[in-house]
Amino acid sequence: MDLKSIKDAFDRVANKQKLSYSKTHEIVQMLSQEIDKALSILQEASPFDHRSILADVKKMFTEISPVNQLEAAEKELNVALTKYPKVLEKQLNTDISKAYRNNVEFDTHIVNQIIANFFYRQGMFDIGDCFVAETGESECSTRKSFKEMYQILEAMKGRDLEPALNWAVSNSDKLKQVRSDLELKLRSLHFLEIAEGKNSQEAINYARKHIAVFADSLPETQKLVCSLLWNKNLVKSPYSEFLSPALWDNAVKELTRQYCNLLGESSESPLSITITAGTQTLPVLLKYINVMANKKLDLQNMEQLPVAVALPKEYQFHSVFVCPVSKEQSSDDNPPMMMSCGHVLCKQTINRMSKNGSKSSFKCPYCPTDVDISRCRQLHF
Repeated sequence: MDLKSIKDAFDRVANKQKLSYSKTHEIVQMLSQEIDKALSILQEASPFDHRSILADVKKMFTEISPVNQLEAAEKELNVALTKYPKVLEKQLNTDISKAYRNNVEFDTHIVNQIIANFFYRQGMFDIGDCFVAETGESECSTRKSFKEMYQILEAMKGRDLEPALNWAVSNSDKLKQVRSDLELKLRSLHFLEIAEGKNSQEAINYARKHIAVFADSLPETQKLVCSLLWNKNLVKSPYSEFLSPALWDNAVKELTRQYCNLLGESSESPLSITITAGTQTLPVLLKYINVMANKKLDLQNMEQLPVAVALPKEYQFHSVFVCPVSKEQSSDDNPPMMMSCGHVLCKQTINRMSKNGSKSSFKCPYCPTDVDISRCRQLHF
């Protein structure tokens, strides 16, 4: 999909609309001024001069021809509006059935659970409950956990850290195992709240009891305590960063990520990721299928996409190896193999180069080494 051409067409429509509006406003203002001027002259002139004054006004309106000027501006706008749907129709392929594989069997129960889980992890509990009831599914196993998570997040929105701190303390060992600094973030926010109340001694006592234990984060804890020296004018201090709302946003993101992690869930919705990645892949796949329509391409029997799709890094969850010779992506039947020289090719490429094992050795395509087939070893990413 060429988004640039769609954006350019939209920008043209928007610009023509602005020009049409400006032209209409200009003409209306000009006519209003001329009418006000004529009324002023009529009030001061004798009744015998009214006819000639009105004739002059009519002549002026005829010369200006406001209707023609408005029609010209509207015509340019209409031309742009007419072309825009054609650009959309050209770029947006509404028939996506060509990319649908009808030989894929879906487990309805699993799909329903995935959708319900999506609603709950987004905090849409009423919609999730309604969906579960209408589909006749059993309650999603993650509902209770996500409900607790959103109660904690709602409390944080109201600057109430107690539920979040209670959860972090109860899961302290697990958070340490994954090297999360969530508890320190929450303790720091609580410390700053105490200090904001101008109670420096209470803040120091809190730091000694709850923050000093984070010995691995000494620079951060030192900065927190030193900020007390500027307690009455923190905004103009070297520690003004502690006033940033980003501290709360980061704590919310970290709590969400770690809560989902301890549940065995990803911090981002799998359904959202799948749909977003699919929408980026679909236009490329449809274009390829249209090009190959006359070559009897059978998408139903393909085990992988017939064309490479470059997705952003956030959609790459495992290592992928592409053979530098055949340009084919490795698979279970065609795994990457490291040769004795250290270079890596796919198994099928090595078989072709050794003529399906009829030759015990062959030359590496990237160095002059004679490769012994028996010494090739499969790599596991």
